[in-house]
Amino acid sequence: MWRRKSNYRAAKEALLHAWTHMFSDRKKKKRNFRRLWTLKLNAAAREHGLTYSRLIPQLKAANIELDRKVLAEIAEHHPETFQQIIAIK
Repeated sequence: MWRRKSNYRAAKEALLHAWTHMFSDRKKKKRNFRRLWTLKLNAAAREHGLTYSRLIPQLKAANIELDRKVLAEIAEHHPETFQQIIAIK
C-alpha cells in the first residue's frame, strides 16, 4: 500500500505518470482559461444586447486588437470601459 515512498521501482513509475499528467495539464490549463474568458465576454456582451459570436467580428472590423484575456478583465472589472469599447464601430 505504501510502496511508493520506500520502493524505488514504484516511486519511479509514479514519477513517470506524474510527469505525463503535468505535461497534459499545462495544456488543459490554457484551454480552460480561454473557455473562462469566452464565458466572461459572452456574459458581458449579452448585458449590452450582443452575443460573443457577434462581438468578436465586430471588434475585428473596428481594428480593436485586444486579446480575450484583456477583454475579459476589462469586462469584469471596468464595465464602463467595456461599454465604450463595444460602442466603437
